[in-house]
Amino acid sequence: MKYVIIGNGIASIGAIEGIRKVDTKNEILVIGAEDAPAYGRPLISYLLAGKIGPDRLALRPQEFYDRSNVSLMLGTKVTSIDAQARTVATDKGETVTYENLLIATGGIPFTPPIPGSDGSDVYNFTNLAHAHTLISKAKEIKRAVVIGGGLIGLKAGESLFDRGVDVTILELSPRILSLAFDENAAALAGSRLAEVGLNVRCGVSAKEIQRDHDGNLKGVHLTDGDFLQCDVVVIAIGVVPNYDLAQEAGIAVDRGIKVDDHMRTSAAGVFAAGDVAQAKDLLFGDDRVIPIWTNAYNQGFCAGKNMTGADVPFTGSLAMNSISFYGLPTISVGTVNPPEGDETYDTAVSLDEKKKSYRKLVFHNDRLVGYVLVGDIDMAGMYTAFVKFQLAVPEDAKKQILAGAPDVLMWPDEFFKETWNPGVVEPD
Repeated sequence: MKYVIIGNGIASIGAIEGIRKVDTKNEILVIGAEDAPAYGRPLISYLLAGKIGPDRLALRPQEFYDRSNVSLMLGTKVTSIDAQARTVATDKGETVTYENLLIATGGIPFTPPIPGSDGSDVYNFTNLAHAHTLISKAKEIKRAVVIGGGLIGLKAGESLFDRGVDVTILELSPRILSLAFDENAAALAGSRLAEVGLNVRCGVSAKEIQRDHDGNLKGVHLTDGDFLQCDVVVIAIGVVPNYDLAQEAGIAVDRGIKVDDHMRTSAAGVFAAGDVAQAKDLLFGDDRVIPIWTNAYNQGFCAGKNMTGADVPFTGSLAMNSISFYGLPTISVGTVNPPEGDETYDTAVSLDEKKKSYRKLVFHNDRLVGYVLVGDIDMAGMYTAFVKFQLAVPEDAKKQILAGAPDVLMWPDEFFKETWNPGVVEPD
């Protein structure tokens, strides 16, 4: 097999489309552990909330795979990789030979050692099976506790709340979305959740999950001594790269699978992309795991092209979050919380609590390196461009940006010459 992809998510979609930009003939095989078409994990929360049906989950229709000459081996788990023989083994007893392999196994939920977490009615919120189980139980669920106030935890809590469940979200940090938000942004989002009746408790977490003698869930003991009765617990603290296959095959790993600037691993013919890969960070230049949907696609697209023999460097991942809290839109990009005491960073904030509007811009060495917007997000695309393309911001331009009026006319002529050539059109 010319191309084999382990994992059936957004990174694999990117890889297929990257391969087909260069190689339109050789067959691609995708091996996926779940017995379902590639779906967008962020859409799981909308499915659980009842806002979309199962038919809206698929990232691409079946026609996409047929047209792209892609074979799917779903409901199949890869058990090992032999990087020397260039083969992968599956739990179905099959051995598949590859010329070029992409590991796009994503992340797996991180579950801390909470007593009582092993047993019924405790879920993670990162796969379709758990979502379907919660949907089937939704009518009998009265109270739920969500452990984790990050993006996954907040969406899980919101989805259950929209089903009529009394939800309490626990976040050990002083604020929700602590990596993506600062205190002001978190306060505005938290107040919006409180307005609709969704309970969020920060600075506290689960100490123990209590069960009766028959193992039935009773509730959660908190670190502050309180006790919450509940029917289900969702543990949504985060995910960690699912790199065991690579590590067992002798492929270099650190916080994730280590890749170079072409998404190649330490093994010949083996690439990695998505939440499992430790790739270049756009702003800092070092290698990090940044589990963001757009990054996963871009890494997969770059890896796919390079699997064909092309020479396409990966420009880098960018931390980015966008979430709406019951009509209150928010977006954060890049460095939102710069190191305390580092005078090379300059921040500018504008807060209107009555209008629930907030803007924070973070500058470093005369460049915009991050921002957070709450309420009014109209200029998000412009700010993101300044961050992504690392455009210099002279003093006069900075004043215009601080006034909330960034403009493409502020971009240097060199930028357009380097990044846009109207005479070059990529093939479909």
